[in-house]
Amino acid sequence: MVKGIVEYHSTVLDCANPRRLGEFYSRLLGWPVESADDGWVVISDGGSPKRLAFQKIEDYRPPIWPRSERPQQLHIDVLVEDMDQAEKAVLELGATKHDHQPSEKDSFRVFLDPAGHPFCLCRP
Repeated sequence: MVKGIVEYHSTVLDCANPRRLGEFYSRLLGWPVESADDGWVVISDGGSPKRLAFQKIEDYRPPIWPRSERPQQLHIDVLVEDMDQAEKAVLELGATKHDHQPSEKDSFRVFLDPAGHPFCLCRP
């Protein structure tokens, strides 16, 4: 194993409402909220480096994917066993299914989290 210069700590998503987005991903991934205040929320599975954080940005504007005027910059992929069941569950959590579905074989489906970040449900 190659030793890097740094150790990975977390991925941070900008949003207008960190508590709402943190709760969404907490329920999506089954990871508890580790810490929270009005401007910063962290969820984790308790191990390293599996950690997501959400920070408040006053003038937050969600990405417009797949167009480039406000690019996504990153997205999250999660694995699911039953695509239809997972789709139903994420919609109930507050996600929306994106109109643009580029997977030709339904190997993944694109959704937007409550702050507008794209994420994909993927088959293993």
